[in-house]
Amino acid sequence: MNGLLVLDKPAGMTSHDVVDIVRRATGERSVGHLGTLDPMATGVLPLLLGKYTRLAQFFGTAEKSYEGAIRFGFATDTFDAEGTAAGEARPLEKNLAELRGLAERFHGEMEQMPPVFSAKKIGGVPAHKLARAGKPVEMKPARIVIHRFELLSLEGELARFEMQVSAGGYVRSVAHELGELAGCGAHLATLRRTQAGAFRLAQAIGLDELKALAGKPDEIERRMPHPRTLLPEMPSVTVDEQAAGRLRNGMQVNLPEYSGAALVKVFTGPAELLGIAKRIAGTLMQPIVVLA
Repeated sequence: MNGLLVLDKPAGMTSHDVVDIVRRATGERSVGHLGTLDPMATGVLPLLLGKYTRLAQFFGTAEKSYEGAIRFGFATDTFDAEGTAAGEARPLEKNLAELRGLAERFHGEMEQMPPVFSAKKIGGVPAHKLARAGKPVEMKPARIVIHRFELLSLEGELARFEMQVSAGGYVRSVAHELGELAGCGAHLATLRRTQAGAFRLAQAIGLDELKALAGKPDEIERRMPHPRTLLPEMPSVTVDEQAAGRLRNGMQVNLPEYSGAALVKVFTGPAELLGIAKRIAGTLMQPIVVLA
């Protein structure tokens, strides 16, 4: 089975757990997710299946949108509700307006220190594995962009928020640093990803629904976004069989429908994605990924 499936991940399981369930439901062994969601987090988790896993390299810069809640009063070692309390509990002495003033610092381009308990790799090993083994973890700050961070409400010590952030940004780190600025510590209490790149919750299928469709590949494929809607920044070009044959053999071709973009999606029919080609000069294109 080849395509992209948008899952609504439930809480309490890892992204790898979801991959295993998708493999069993679809019968497709080659499955990979586009951006890890922590076990406590829910929401949009896009997965590539079959030959489409070779397209993962083109999804790496997708922005993410979230909604969730930050609990003030104490920090945790993981920066979220699954961690152990770090330091003594302290009361929140800021009101919503004051917290919003502090939150204004988290906007635009900035350097962010990822959590030690994260999937960031240190020498090829996920940082959280080193941390749990009691080994030293030297994290390096990453350059990210926070496009939007809005505190919506404050009830007691729980503040609800919405955020839009570039790839590589950690919402947990924002919650932790905001708690430091507030003077009482804080951690991420809940998190739901509402959008990943072009994919939204409205497109997502729940795991229970997916399991119910096991053994029904046609039904599952009908829940996948149309191939021409993937990677919307790339224009689509349809080629005849002669040009398709050259592309399959790694040969350059002239694509008269080419629109001027650096990369194009090449189709042999309405939904038959042949691969991705890059511009060499003029309308001359070179295949860089061939799927069929």
